[in-house]
Amino acid sequence: MMDVAALAGVSHQTVSRVLNGTGKVAPQTRERVQAAIDQLGYRRNSVARALVTRKSGIIGIVTTTSVHYGPTSILVAIELASRQAGYFTGVTALEDFSVESLTSAFDHFLGLAVEAIVVIAPVVGIAEAVEAVRVPVPVVAVTAADVVGASDIRSVRVDQLGGAREAVRHLVDLGHRDIVHIAGPEDWFEARIRLDGWRVELEAAGVGGRVAPVRGWEASVGYEAGRALVDEGLPTAVFTANDAIALGLIRALDEAGVDVPGDVSIVGFDDEPMSRYFRPGLTTVRQDFFDLGQQVLSAVSSAIEGEGECFPILRPTELIVRDSTAAPRTLVPSV
Repeated sequence: MMDVAALAGVSHQTVSRVLNGTGKVAPQTRERVQAAIDQLGYRRNSVARALVTRKSGIIGIVTTTSVHYGPTSILVAIELASRQAGYFTGVTALEDFSVESLTSAFDHFLGLAVEAIVVIAPVVGIAEAVEAVRVPVPVVAVTAADVVGASDIRSVRVDQLGGAREAVRHLVDLGHRDIVHIAGPEDWFEARIRLDGWRVELEAAGVGGRVAPVRGWEASVGYEAGRALVDEGLPTAVFTANDAIALGLIRALDEAGVDVPGDVSIVGFDDEPMSRYFRPGLTTVRQDFFDLGQQVLSAVSSAIEGEGECFPILRPTELIVRDSTAAPRTLVPSV
């Protein structure tokens, strides 16, 4: 900064005002300072600045190596919300969710003087590890797990149970009484809770259902389950754990000559951008990831300032009704 000041012929305080956008600086002086910055290739040392201000403006994010729509969308939403709030982010993706690997990731972020750490924790291992590791900066977990909400760690989550129940209720209200569920991976909280929501709503309605034997997030899971259902006996409706599974299911049913929604109604979960372009357009449960990112940053800011309580922040879902659901044929009056 002193070199920039000397080259521009101004004080280092003037350079600081130009860099920070504070105080009054004459336009000609500002241009001279900016020209000196460009000529010298000056960049502020964020570590040195953090030592002086005790604020680095950096948030650490720990996530999984999953490239599935949900975790990826959450990461992007948090990154965008961070930038809007004036923070930069550092990201570490973990394959091993042990206490040791999480401790190593946290230590790395502490070395960068982060002001807070956000953990995207969709699977059992990482959520349990978060509980076991303690750091001197606020930690906010984005997880559907209840385990985090019982500690001093702030958590933000989407109402997976409510979303699943609303999806199944939509099918029940249409008149379906045989509703199959194709579930996600057993070690994912979202998959477990969506399965629970399916069960709870069926019990509340006094309706029967089956769980497909295959589990996962990929379209291949829906395709495999669909082929099995064709062989074993079709239900009138299927609730899938995500939209990708629904896509594979629709493909398998189409190959078997099964009409959607004439023969089988299908509801997905996530509302991926492509779901409206399925054939037919997919009825699904929407998660507002942009809103989730904003809520995460709100929790981060409150934690940094020492404000608010550690109660979980629960965000709603929205049922998006398209063309993949209809009343069962037996309930459709003949013309």
